[in-house]
Amino acid sequence: MSIVMGLDQHRAQITAEWIDLATGEVSRGRVRPADRPGVRRFLARFAGQPLEVALEATTGWRFLVEELRAVGAVVHLAEPAETAALRGNKKRAKSDRADARHHRELLLAGRLPESWIPPDHILDLRARARLRHTLIEQHSHWQQRIQAVLYHHGCPHRRQLMVGDGRQWLDAQPLPAAARQQVTVAVAVIDALEREIAPVERELRGYARRQMGCQALIEAYYGMGELTAVTVVAELGDCRRFANSRDAVRYSGLDVTVYQSDRHRAPGHLSRQGPPALRWALYEAAQVARRGERSPDRQWYLAAREQIGGNRACLALARKLLRRCYHTLRDLGDEALAPPVEQAKSDRGSAAGRRASSGHRLTNAPATHEAAGALAA
Repeated sequence: MSIVMGLDQHRAQITAEWIDLATGEVSRGRVRPADRPGVRRFLARFAGQPLEVALEATTGWRFLVEELRAVGAVVHLAEPAETAALRGNKKRAKSDRADARHHRELLLAGRLPESWIPPDHILDLRARARLRHTLIEQHSHWQQRIQAVLYHHGCPHRRQLMVGDGRQWLDAQPLPAAARQQVTVAVAVIDALEREIAPVERELRGYARRQMGCQALIEAYYGMGELTAVTVVAELGDCRRFANSRDAVRYSGLDVTVYQSDRHRAPGHLSRQGPPALRWALYEAAQVARRGERSPDRQWYLAAREQIGGNRACLALARKLLRRCYHTLRDLGDEALAPPVEQAKSDRGSAAGRRASSGHRLTNAPATHEAAGALAA
């Protein structure tokens, strides 16, 4: 590599610092505005030259990586938290130029903590899975607001307000005008969200029926349905980049923080340092697996619940499912993330995929048992 560059990206501008290894000359530049045409003009000077670039995995990195690769650059995507930790605790000036220099120096020294850059079709799948997760969260939020209004005015508690005769019951509640307006607006927003959720879910389910990695998870593990499987595949990505299943758990944010000093050891909470959609999918799958009478994990869950409580036992089951998914996708290799086959080629297996979508499949392997110490985590 003859040119090594560090970039610090923001919405208004991109700061660059690079060194020519042949001459030792250090140069700096700035891209303003920080959009695709501006980046193309800036990178035109490096076309045809050996170039390696480091930038953080912050919002906007995708188009920047695409433009860098278009000029033949080798791109390294830095993990933001670990990259910042390498600065140390010493107080020092914080500027865009200093950040760009920090990235360049770490890359040059071979110490840059890198993030995985997914292929384009996985990035698109991840965007759709996260879109659905966001819509579902907003849907739940507005339902909770309706419940809050009802409780604020002393109405009886009732679940499932949006299904069955729930709406008729809601209309019959004696609410003042302002509260009725709150409920009416919330119901309208929920209806609008449901109209947007339906086509996204259809697209994700169709993808899961035709993609090998999703089908492998659905067919192997009780609790895995189409939506949970496609979310796990999108968020977990290439499992070969993890050294072991513990790293996959740590990536998901399902690991438990611990503070230990001498003989004192205090377990904390979930780290939540990972994709929220992945944690949601695994927890939902664990909820199905713990309830199913035919689930091979039900007895394990019941035993764990007696020791550590229902919620922590369900989280432990979610971690078990994640470890299994890690091994399955890793063993599939490149096929785990391969684009889905054409519908005409998958008609034979589509019926099986629909049967598996409910998540009520028995795994071929018996449930394993963890030590009590692992359950406590």
